[in-house]
Amino acid sequence: MDTAESRATASRDAPSWLEVEEAAPFTVTKTTKAAATGAKQWSTVVNATLVAVIMFLPPLLILGGRLGAPVVWIRSTVAGIGTQAQRGKGTSSSVLFKVETFSHGFEVGVELESKKDVLLGGLLVPGFDEQSCASRYQSLYYYKNMTRAPSPYLIKRLREQEALQRRCGPGTEPYARASDRLRAGATEGDDVDNVDGCSYLVVISYRGLANRVLAATSAFLYALLTNRVLLVDPGQGNTLPRLFCEPFPGATWLLPQDFPLVNFRDLDESAPEAYGNVALNRSGNVSGLRFVYIHLDHAASPANLLVYCDDHRESSFLHRALWAVLRADQYIAAGLFFNPAYREELDRLFPRKDAVFYVLSRYLLHPTNDIWGMVTRFYNAYLRNADERLGIQIRVFDSDKPLQRVLDQILGCTSQERLLPAVVNNTGAPAIPTAGGGRSKAVLVTGLSSWYHDSIREMYWRSAAENGEVVSLHQPSHEGRQHWFDGDQDMKALAEMYLLSLTDRIVTSGWSTFGYVGSGLGGLTPYIMFRPMHGELPRPPCTRAMSMEPCSFAVPHFECTRKEIGRDVMQKDIPHVRACEDLLWGVKLTDDDTV
Repeated sequence: MDTAESRATASRDAPSWLEVEEAAPFTVTKTTKAAATGAKQWSTVVNATLVAVIMFLPPLLILGGRLGAPVVWIRSTVAGIGTQAQRGKGTSSSVLFKVETFSHGFEVGVELESKKDVLLGGLLVPGFDEQSCASRYQSLYYYKNMTRAPSPYLIKRLREQEALQRRCGPGTEPYARASDRLRAGATEGDDVDNVDGCSYLVVISYRGLANRVLAATSAFLYALLTNRVLLVDPGQGNTLPRLFCEPFPGATWLLPQDFPLVNFRDLDESAPEAYGNVALNRSGNVSGLRFVYIHLDHAASPANLLVYCDDHRESSFLHRALWAVLRADQYIAAGLFFNPAYREELDRLFPRKDAVFYVLSRYLLHPTNDIWGMVTRFYNAYLRNADERLGIQIRVFDSDKPLQRVLDQILGCTSQERLLPAVVNNTGAPAIPTAGGGRSKAVLVTGLSSWYHDSIREMYWRSAAENGEVVSLHQPSHEGRQHWFDGDQDMKALAEMYLLSLTDRIVTSGWSTFGYVGSGLGGLTPYIMFRPMHGELPRPPCTRAMSMEPCSFAVPHFECTRKEIGRDVMQKDIPHVRACEDLLWGVKLTDDDTV
């Protein structure tokens, strides 16, 4: 089987960027046209020679002895380098040279391209240490342009949230006072004013990695809507810092290890602090409670789903709670659109409703250097040079053993959607191989089993593609079984989610949060394979999703204005919310606002 370890050549160091910044073109006066042309040609030759010398100098000379330096700026006073140099008279422009350092020595690959907007239109802020988190500013060079641009209002609210995290987060006096109050057993009914104006949302890390990614990202949206500091449980074994960089400048999103609420990970719906119990059994009276517990597990009761209808204004008991603790194993963002109190704010934050996860994840989620190194090494070794990249994410819920019907479904979907070419029928005369090969297609397969990858690779090895394409199959890992909070397995899984996001088109498995994250990170609208039921092959095998948004498994099935738990409400009554393609009782966001 094709593995990253056997062929990857890139080192753990992220790519460096050598930028030649062009000065304003000089003006030739009182010379003949031929002389001016000669001068420009001579300038180009000198410039090219200079760049060539620089590119092949020993790396210690270029980088000042720091091989890991992510950016090297070389300012040229001569205009006219490369094809990008002719972008306007008297203006300054930039040309990028991509420099990659490989483990066996200093090997340079140069790629000329225009400098991109590393801040993603204001979504990100400058000032972070690039060496400590290379993916934050480098990932855009592996993606196409932003599929959906952030709204100006979202950018404004992000800056306000960053300020809130810095003012009230761990390490500040307001956090210390709030923690002391929780530790001392002070309750919401005590006559103690929140003089700091700080309140907190603690997110419990729960279930598999993709579930945790979806929960944390959508919890961040909830924190934005309710003006709470976001604090994410690092999880068993403190796995979160191994996976993601800090998203907030000058602040943290990590829940401190000395968080005073003991056994908070054991909270469930039976807790007296659970929102449903407070709303129904205590009529919203929080007297005697130190916090409010929000239970939004995929199997949450209708009473606890009432939190989606909480308007979080001053009259709400949840608004008065200094601490809110959230458990979720799913994407809860779609449920927030049920609440009329949030609708205007959500419309301003996201004019396009089909990219909430995509935009928020590009802001919040930045894989650590270890993860990013795994992503870039595999991508550069196996995927980068292909004419087209196809991702196939496979999740089988019914069996740990390979299933022929799942392979048939994969091949049926890729054939139906013209994602993979048919192979030459071997019953006739054998196909004559072409000398140079045809268009190349790299297929990235992710899954716990290697059998599906091996079977498809065998098919294209034994038989040529009818359209002449050269199809290659690549699978980074095959762990056999999923283990929650296994640090090494989580690192591989996250790297594979990001690799899936770098493909051009993607096929995902229904009900799979792994697939939701892989397509959502890349702003890709997936082809979703329906989950086989009763051992039968679904017909059709897959469908194109209505949007790139993940599916929310548990949302209110009642109208928030009435809060009648027994009254079912059709999702079509809520703008931009539709039933999921793969899970009929789940909902997802779309850009369709018809009701």
